Amino acid sequence: MTAELNTEVFLAAPRQSPAVESPSPLCLASPQLSVAIVNYCQWRNTAKLVRQLRDSRAMRGGAAEVVVVDNHSPYRPIRKKLRRMPGVSLRCLRQNRGFGRGANEACRLSRGRWFLLLNPDVTVPPGFLDRALAQIDRMEREDPTAGIVGLQLRDPNGAIQGSAGVVPTFLGTLLGMLRPRAERKCRPLAARGRMKVPWVTGCGLLVRRDCFEALGGFDPDYFLYYEDADLCRRGRAAGWTVWHDPALHIVHHSPLHTRSVPSRIRLLTRHALLTFARKNWPAWQFVLLGCLVWMEAIARGQRTVRRMALDLILGRKQRAQYRVRRAAQFGNRAQEGLRVESKKGIRRGGHERRPLPR
Repeated sequence: MTAELNTEVFLAAPRQSPAVESPSPLCLASPQLSVAIVNYCQWRNTAKLVRQLRDSRAMRGGAAEVVVVDNHSPYRPIRKKLRRMPGVSLRCLRQNRGFGRGANEACRLSRGRWFLLLNPDVTVPPGFLDRALAQIDRMEREDPTAGIVGLQLRDPNGAIQGSAGVVPTFLGTLLGMLRPRAERKCRPLAARGRMKVPWVTGCGLLVRRDCFEALGGFDPDYFLYYEDADLCRRGRAAGWTVWHDPALHIVHHSPLHTRSVPSRIRLLTRHALLTFARKNWPAWQFVLLGCLVWMEAIARGQRTVRRMALDLILGRKQRAQYRVRRAAQFGNRAQEGLRVESKKGIRRGGHERRPLPR
């Protein structure tokens, strides 16, 4: 994969795009930091996080801005309140395009020299943005090649979550199945100071604009998961450094390893893993992993996962991506508890039956 991947996304439009639904009443002259939040069916969490960020001196002084991109969540009245918040811009997409595309759109609409990607289900401590700006100034002086910085994730009780990981390999992935779920992909790091790491999680991520644009942002082939590991891999290959900084910590309330994994989520995780393998591993390792995922899906009785794995093995990338998008569309309705009248060609949850792409 080349560093020019998807670069036109950022060069095709000016920093201030008319696509932003809510231009802020507060005019930010030249923010140093742009906080990007990709929302999906988490309006309340997103609004709560935005209010926490707006309490900082950085937001009041115009040194930071917040850009929220919604991935086609059902409408909620709290969305109007977000639109009216000073220093906040909101962009609502007409379809769920995945986390990576949503983050790319948020960063394209922003104006800061650095991006701060935050999940909606996180809590930031008081003065967090002010400390982030101080760390940015320090990193720019000490390491001009610093491109990606991961935050330290914590549980609500203060325990350290996995925030960084080793480069995913075929053998490492298989051995990871023997470890607890919390340590299969990311490892908790008890470092006292900033340290270089292979990759950091996108749940809390600082990225230099020059680095992000040079890499073309997140690879749109990843719908959800592993887009962060792929970005860090491409960044290191292009000469940027990747850091983990425990001085910047946030609380992550709903990590994946604490939740049950329904078939729809397993489809997303397995698609992301196979996509990473297809792009970065030898062909025989990708095919072998695909066969293992296919057999796992048979054992679990997950037909959609089995078909997705077979599509990728046979090179039908677009067909596999369509299955993922369709599952996400159904999950949109199911997560919100909405019910749609049964019509010809429409299933419960508003899931439309369409022919699969070839």
